[in-house]
Amino acid sequence: MRKAKFERKTKETDISVELDLDGTGKAEINTPIGFLNHMLELFTFFSRIDLKLKASGDVNVDLHHTVEDAGLSIGEVFFKALSDKTGIHRFGHAATPMDEALSQVVVDISGRPFLVYKSVQLPEKIGEMDSELFEVFFQAFAFRSRITLHINMLYGDNGHHIIESCFKGLGRAMRQAVKVTDQDVPSTKGVL
Repeated sequence: MRKAKFERKTKETDISVELDLDGTGKAEINTPIGFLNHMLELFTFFSRIDLKLKASGDVNVDLHHTVEDAGLSIGEVFFKALSDKTGIHRFGHAATPMDEALSQVVVDISGRPFLVYKSVQLPEKIGEMDSELFEVFFQAFAFRSRITLHINMLYGDNGHHIIESCFKGLGRAMRQAVKVTDQDVPSTKGVL
């Protein structure tokens, strides 16, 4: 069973997360940030990964701590659920449109954390979130899950559409990458 749980409690946030890599795309997302909830529900649906996330934080200060710690916590539970990565496809990619917007997302479950984030001009805020927090979320997720993640926002005019295409694309790419397709660890080294 490729499932895991994780809790993170700090002076700034309180987060619990559960994940099932072999789910159906069921989301139970509860944070004080409506737009983040929406994006994580999209990620969950398109990845077919079941995700439960309950997060509270010092949003009276700003949203940064809650967004970053949500990314860290989802990354950690993802890493735990993958275990030794035997048989996974490892790579995933998706070019995902959302009306006038198009983004490309590519992942490698490599054990080598890295983020390449190429953004177009976004409005200062999308919903209640500062646009700079999307990169913060993706970096926290990539580094804690130990994956290489490339996000290329190719074009778009509407900030909501652009970011939505990124989260849907991440879901689609992760769906490919975590799929069990073989008996071996997908590396010439024998380990990831």
